[in-house]
Amino acid sequence: MQFLIRWVLAPLVRMIWRPRVQGVHNVPVSGPVIFAANHRAAVDTAVIPLVTPRRVAFLAKDQYFASRSLKGRLVARFLTALGYVPVDRANAKAGLAALEAGRTVLEAGGAFGIYPEGTRSLDGRLHRGHTGVASLALSTGAVVVPVGLIGTHKVQPVGKKLPRVARVEVRFGRPLDFSRYDGLEGSAAIRRAVTDEVMDAIADLSGQEYVDRYHRRPGEPAAA
Repeated sequence: MQFLIRWVLAPLVRMIWRPRVQGVHNVPVSGPVIFAANHRAAVDTAVIPLVTPRRVAFLAKDQYFASRSLKGRLVARFLTALGYVPVDRANAKAGLAALEAGRTVLEAGGAFGIYPEGTRSLDGRLHRGHTGVASLALSTGAVVVPVGLIGTHKVQPVGKKLPRVARVEVRFGRPLDFSRYDGLEGSAAIRRAVTDEVMDAIADLSGQEYVDRYHRRPGEPAAA
């Protein structure tokens, strides 16, 4: 399955959507790395692994892996080959489970993808990042590669299941090394400073207007 994705699906996607990729030389070829990106569409999670030289793990709802039907097993194998990691998002401790899953990938020297905003942007702006990205970077020593995704919302607009043909651009920034904060993972101020530095880099790459507040979907209560 990994062979089919790398040598068949990836070239096909590049031929149809012709993504522009900048800064791929900034991606470390080995060692733990966190890809921290803006989030405009569901397709984002497929775009990043298909244009990087690394196998990138993203989180996925565990129910995608639970079906025992033939279709369900094929979907699970496909997602696993892409690098998706199942996590129970309905669990009250889903946030902790997500961080633990990411930490496991990084401690094994792998690459992990995360959207610091926590959800897709519905207004096109880049919103304040949650500090999970900082917790992972500080606890594992992984570098953070900021990623700017441009045009993915045109490929898969909100509410549309099937992707459209539209030009996408993926910009990889220089790796951010936070080893200067070794031993300070427990400091909320340090986690916020690291997260804000990551978000500033993402904003520079994506060209989005930055909003210093957490993104809320309609009907969601304000964050504490």
